[in-house]
Amino acid sequence: MKPIFKFALSIVALFAVASAARANVSVPDVLSDGMVLQQNQKVPIWGQADPGESVTITFAGQSKAATASADGKWLVKLDPMRASATPATMTILGKNTIELKDILVGEVWLVAGQSNMQRLLSETANGEAAIASANHPLIRLFNVSRQVAFKHAKPPLATWRACSPQSVKEFSAAGYYFGVELENELHVPIGLINSSYGGSQAEAWTPVEYLLASDDLRPTVERTKIWDEERPRVRAEYDEAIKKWRAEADRAIAAGARPSPSPAVPDALREYRIASSIYNGMIAPLIPFHIRGAIWYQGESNEARAQQYEILLPTMIRAWREHWGEGTFPFGIVQLPNYRNPKSEPADEPWSFIREAQRRTAVKTPNTGLIVTIDIGEAHDIHPKNKLEVGKRMARWALVDAYGRKMTKSGPMFREANISGSTIVLTFDEVGSGLRIRDGDKLDEFAIAGADHKWFWATARIIAKNKVEVSSPSVPQPLAVRYAFNNNPRHPNLTNETGLPATPFRTDNWPGPTDGKR
Repeated sequence: MKPIFKFALSIVALFAVASAARANVSVPDVLSDGMVLQQNQKVPIWGQADPGESVTITFAGQSKAATASADGKWLVKLDPMRASATPATMTILGKNTIELKDILVGEVWLVAGQSNMQRLLSETANGEAAIASANHPLIRLFNVSRQVAFKHAKPPLATWRACSPQSVKEFSAAGYYFGVELENELHVPIGLINSSYGGSQAEAWTPVEYLLASDDLRPTVERTKIWDEERPRVRAEYDEAIKKWRAEADRAIAAGARPSPSPAVPDALREYRIASSIYNGMIAPLIPFHIRGAIWYQGESNEARAQQYEILLPTMIRAWREHWGEGTFPFGIVQLPNYRNPKSEPADEPWSFIREAQRRTAVKTPNTGLIVTIDIGEAHDIHPKNKLEVGKRMARWALVDAYGRKMTKSGPMFREANISGSTIVLTFDEVGSGLRIRDGDKLDEFAIAGADHKWFWATARIIAKNKVEVSSPSVPQPLAVRYAFNNNPRHPNLTNETGLPATPFRTDNWPGPTDGKR
């Protein structure tokens, strides 16, 4: 080959490499084929490009342009669009061209939390039948991968998929039922983003700067250093424990017996327990994809620090809203269900205080609602199987708070207490046509206490459309009332015309079993 020809080929090759290096307009995984964009809102479309590169977005008769900043980031906002079930294509043009196809416009929700939100249809009541009938082409599912988020698998983080018996198998059961209810009621495409991680704690879902800004939450970050230091020792001890357990399990199986449960994984070996870890991998990559709202089902793993949770959960909600930049979007909280064996007397247990932290968060945090499940838990299963009813209650709340439907959105919600001599009168919101007894001829699960903080079961009666009077001869000078405040109350039967249960609550601020634990 002549030198001049070789030189020409090398120049062509250099140009080709340089062009490829420049042709790097890209978008995040959540912007992909099959997605649903939020209707009636300005919709962000964003990504990366060469600094100074011009990027043009064309979709639904709109054309928007942006110039990549010095760090290569670009963002445009599409004008509000009406819902559309007609698949459309989006073109993103820079030095290269990206085409995103099969895009719908409708309602988009994020469902997040730990194992009860993660729970699959196959693990719930009538799950196989639900899977078989899950043909909803206008419901699109984006199922965030925990493996990809923690860099144990290659991207993408997820792909948008039309809801089908195949795509729904690995999706959240509660989230799926929620989406079906919304589609049935709203008659528009529904986009569902599932970001859930079993065994996770709320601090892992919260940006680190928000945790460090609070004296009460900073210890959740400081634990990371402790775990880093002890991890080699803990790993060796855990490996030895697993080795011993496997040997014992093999012997048990050989003898026809059931092996004991495997040793629990220590916190130091759970990467998803590290403060902000799940936020960084499973929430931040979604921002600022426009969502109508979010529903959160978590709290089990924060039981031992229930008092702290009352600070942590509102902090997490505020952080998400501020980072998303959409204002106070609707945020639903699924209150933990009844769990563990019922007790015959009023009890002071952390599980109840986590529920109370969730209730108080819903009361104090703007545009935040509570989905009560005190009647659909299971004593011996932390993962109750009735996720259909959970999804329906999630949807009922959303239809009222996010979409303005005129109906009672829940069971009664405690508002205030007033002491009147030997009685305490409770006032409730969300009473609908009036307070009722769900079954039986008297209200159960009310407890009352005086200055000695000793709790006694009380007599409670409905005295007005939104009021209940509580008393006990054992407490002549009462100061506080609790309702359905045991781990697993035997018969919580205060309701309204919906038949849905009133939220468990307490009127006192007396010390709880987890106070001071950080």
